Amino acid sequence: MLKSISITLVAAILVFGIEGCAATASAHPSIDIVASNWKFVPGTITVPMNEPTTLRLTSTEGVHGIQSSDLGIADTTIMPGKFVTVAFTPKKLGTYQVHCAIFCGAGHAAMMLTIKVVP
Repeated sequence: MLKSISITLVAAILVFGIEGCAATASAHPSIDIVASNWKFVPGTITVPMNEPTTLRLTSTEGVHGIQSSDLGIADTTIMPGKFVTVAFTPKKLGTYQVHCAIFCGAGHAAMMLTIKVVP
């Protein structure tokens, strides 16, 4: 039983990465985000203003997208089973709602990632 739990924990760390488990960023962070129909996980992240941040994005189902001119996030396509990175440096405090940028079906309109930019 313990061996099974250990193997599951190791697998989870490999899939999501240690940094992806935390929704709050640290200096020069890399945050893993998983898209699926019709959500981002985690759904909310917190990043520091004026510090470079890298998002590592993947999808478990469907093709999705992300883009925010307010945050400087380039138009990025998220493909199933592949990781893509996008770097940005937020310049303004606030809470931003970033919607899926590629139509992905019935729940598309509600699919968003909330990014909180803090001092």
